[in-house]
This record gives sequence, C-alpha cells and structure tokens, in this order.
Amino acid sequence: MSAVRRDEAGDRDLVEAARKGDQSAWDEIVDRYGSRVWAVARAHRLSSADAEDVFQVTFLRLVTHIDTIREPNRVGAWLATTARFECLTVLRRRGRAVPSSNDEVLDAPDPLLPSADSRLLADERSAELHAALARLSEPCQRLLRLLMADPEPSYEEVGRALEMPIGSIGPTRGRCLKHLRRELGGI
Repeated sequence: MSAVRRDEAGDRDLVEAARKGDQSAWDEIVDRYGSRVWAVARAHRLSSADAEDVFQVTFLRLVTHIDTIREPNRVGAWLATTARFECLTVLRRRGRAVPSSNDEVLDAPDPLLPSADSRLLADERSAELHAALARLSEPCQRLLRLLMADPEPSYEEVGRALEMPIGSIGPTRGRCLKHLRRELGGI
C-alpha cells in the first residue's frame, strides 16, 4: 500500500489500510471526507461548537465501526449518513434545552404542547368517538378497533383474526365508518 500514492488509492484500499492501523490511511480519509462532514453540519445550521462535535463524533464512529463497514468503497457515503444522524441527535438535544435567565420565558407554557383548551376539546371528541363506537354492532367494533391498531395490520392479518374474506374487509369497513359517522351526528 505504501507504494501507491494515497491520492490515487481507492476508498476500499484506504479503509483496508486503516483497518490494519495505517495512520496515513486514516489521515487521507479525514482529508478526503472532512469537508463533506463539515458541509453536512453546516447544512443543518449547527453552531461552530456543535459542528465540531459532529465532526469528531462522526470520525469516532468510523474508528469504532471500521471493521463492520460492509461497503468500504462507499466510506464517503457512510460518513455523510453518520454525520446526518449526529446532526439530528444534536438538534433533538438542543430542542430540549431552553437557555434563559428570564423567568417569564421559563414559566411560560411550552409552545409545542397543545393548550389546555385544545386538550380538553380533544378529550371530549375522543370520549364522544368511543361512545359512538360502543353503539355500533359488535362486528363493526371489532373491525374498526383492529384497523386502528398501531402498527396497522394488513388486510390478510385482519381477515385471519376476524375470519373474514379479504375482499369484504374494505366494503365492510366503509359501511362501519358510515354507521359511525351517523352515530356521531354527521361529523
């Protein structure tokens, strides 16, 4: 590997050399892809300090996962993807902190949470929906509850659970929803 100039070496060769502990291969990887990692951090509009953290953590992840990279010839794409995940982690963490010395800001309700009025209305709508659902026939209740499950089951799974032909699930669902709307007063 030392006979081949680093700028001519393919990514696969660089990764293989880095796996074996070749410091110059590591240096070349950072030289080749450092600007790409910085570009990803800048695209996420991170502060300089956060961008530096993303840069360091991204290359640290490469060090810790160098032996498990399945496509060493795509190390640049791997680094860019890892940098994106790190940026999102930083942004999620940043969203949780509210740096302020202003007590009014700290005591204010969270603007991302629904207001008490909207929560009350949502609770009332939910109670009304559950009451209307309870007034439907037992087969409609089972079908709609099953279709509202998270994660949503496939029609094949619903058909097996309710012993119902797959082709009749959609039309039956439509009729049940029509009855439910009628129970809700046309909402």
